Amino acid sequence: MLRIGTFLIAMGSFICSLKAQRSGLAAVPPMGYMTWNFYADKITEQDVRTIADAMVANGLTGAGYQYIFIDDGWQGGRDKRNNIIPDAVKFPSGIKALADYVHSKGMKLGIYSDAAPLTCAGYTASLNFEEQDAATFAGWGIDYLKYDYCNAPSDSVTAKTRYKRMADALSASGRDIVFGICEWGGRQPWFWAKGAGGSLWRIAGDIRDKWSADNDAAGVEKGGIGILDAVKVDADIAAHAGDGGWNDPDMLVVGLYGRKGPSGDLGGIGCSDVEYQSQMSLWCLLAAPLMVSCDVAGMNEATKRILTNKNILAIDQDKLGKQAIRKINSDGRQVYVKPLENNEFAVGILNTGTAAIKADIGLPELGLEGKYTSLNVWNNEIRKDQKKLSYLIAPHETVVLRLTQAGAKK
Repeated sequence: MLRIGTFLIAMGSFICSLKAQRSGLAAVPPMGYMTWNFYADKITEQDVRTIADAMVANGLTGAGYQYIFIDDGWQGGRDKRNNIIPDAVKFPSGIKALADYVHSKGMKLGIYSDAAPLTCAGYTASLNFEEQDAATFAGWGIDYLKYDYCNAPSDSVTAKTRYKRMADALSASGRDIVFGICEWGGRQPWFWAKGAGGSLWRIAGDIRDKWSADNDAAGVEKGGIGILDAVKVDADIAAHAGDGGWNDPDMLVVGLYGRKGPSGDLGGIGCSDVEYQSQMSLWCLLAAPLMVSCDVAGMNEATKRILTNKNILAIDQDKLGKQAIRKINSDGRQVYVKPLENNEFAVGILNTGTAAIKADIGLPELGLEGKYTSLNVWNNEIRKDQKKLSYLIAPHETVVLRLTQAGAKK
């Protein structure tokens, strides 16, 4: 009986240690590059190497983007021992050699699978091979797994079971691997995904390269999630983010400009640079994972400026780990307040309308008393002794301010 009791205590300690290990893997929202929007399932080894080189050359790694996530399409089936293998034509050197290359550039490598027999694009997935695939990923040097949910049952119980099974397999693999849960929000993962081992969880459908679902040509509704639609979902679940677990409104479409492919489906007609800057602003206020998906080797200066702005990135990566709360949502304005370290705050003012607006907002309306110094993160304008925020805001623009209380010591 004593031996059984000792065994149970040991197992309990082991399980607790695995949970602690998983909860510490993404202390701040992950930042990196996701291949799907630009390359779809045609991604190759050479593409990943090109992405890695471009991320270093164009300052993305220096700005804090750590990961390259290989999405669907890398798989080549299973070998005679049922080990999952990469497509030999797309990845002739194998994933281990590619991971070594990415690591040599100071970055980490992510990969993709699905909680079913086949992935969304019809490739080999991981159902009933969780332990074996997790061990394979660890042996390759993988640092992140995006786990999709195509071809799986619609109920929540099955989803929780399948995701936890893979999370446990990753924890037992001997390597720290961040786990991204991607079931598109239908089963409200913000309530259970962290308990199932996830570090982040998608909160809505795949984002398209557009401002909102109703902005398509001739006003025709064609479906698909736009920037504003993802924000609408995310703003209502702020309480479920933080402490190593993050609401994920999907990839950044910044710099895609209506490119044909996954992001161009369902009315993805492209956005203006103002709208792309708003996406970056809102994702950072919402403490979202930042997953670039444009052509990083050929991005223009506007895209580079948006993606590498150190002031907005600091808000996303703030170690306090709080998602912004939407305080105002009326008259074409949305106002967000995000607590930061050292008793600072980030405030975002979004104009959702089609005409410029003059926003006059008293800080007490936002729960902020006293006077503050404000830094506009996009143009570096500083205003001192502010008790009211007064800004002219263009259509679909988001003004983001970092507020420091007057007289506060750094």
